[in-house]
Amino acid sequence: MNAAAAGHVLAYLERLNIQQRVSPHTLEAYRRDLGQLVLFCDSRSIESWSAVGVRELREHLAERHRTRLGSRSLQRALSAIRGFFDDLIRSSILALNPAQGLRAPKAPKKLPKLLDVDQIKGLLDAPPEDALEIRDLAMWELFYSSGLRLSELVNLDLVDLDGRAGTVLIQRGKGGKTRLVPVGKKAIAALERWFPLREVLAGAEETAVFLSRRGGRLAARSVQARLVHWQQRQGVSESLHPHMLRHSFASHLLESSGDLRAVQELLGHANLSTTQIYTHLDFQHLASVYDQSHPRARRGALKNKT
Repeated sequence: MNAAAAGHVLAYLERLNIQQRVSPHTLEAYRRDLGQLVLFCDSRSIESWSAVGVRELREHLAERHRTRLGSRSLQRALSAIRGFFDDLIRSSILALNPAQGLRAPKAPKKLPKLLDVDQIKGLLDAPPEDALEIRDLAMWELFYSSGLRLSELVNLDLVDLDGRAGTVLIQRGKGGKTRLVPVGKKAIAALERWFPLREVLAGAEETAVFLSRRGGRLAARSVQARLVHWQQRQGVSESLHPHMLRHSFASHLLESSGDLRAVQELLGHANLSTTQIYTHLDFQHLASVYDQSHPRARRGALKNKT
């Protein structure tokens, strides 16, 4: 690709970062995907984006598929490419998007791993052994109480929490969206135990809710590492990760309320279809609801007719 074409990629990534405020993880993934497209164009001696058509994009995606790139990664790569060409159209560099009609293979929907209520209770009711574990329990309680993403939790500032109202304001959610979600009394109590310890660690200018032992804002990787520590501490056989607490929040709330729209709003999902993955209620629960609610249910075993 010529220098101008390569510059268009950098400009697009910069706009994603500054204007759309995509997550660092998404930004890095798009950087890799568009970098692969540039390498493909170089291998075909393609100098400008106007020379990239549907056929070239299909060849590129087929090549990536042959390298055993999974369907989800192919969908993400196509999304990055489609967004990039849309940006070229907005910048009056191209008139048409060659990726518009392309479709990546559909990925099988996997049910999210989650903890059951007893497992959650075992994790959250464990007695802390030091100041960092008091902080950790406040994080786990807030994850499970309010269904936060990992990035949302580490970006929280003190002004975002309202203990009296029992709410937390998510100002930097996915896609830069803001939402207000409730915080349960157990999470508020855990935060109140953490705040006096936080004051000892925090510098005068530090605004973050959760701090490292050095007094700075806690990094996402550190949160993940601390959950591994708790997994080992509690002897949990299954791998724990922060998103598992968000999944558990959504599944348990939906199972109890049946209100998919409310769960969608609490999670900050743009589309209801994203939330519908949590409708995998246990069949025994469904059967119990059926028995209790249907006027002519009273299910029982069928008599043998033979």
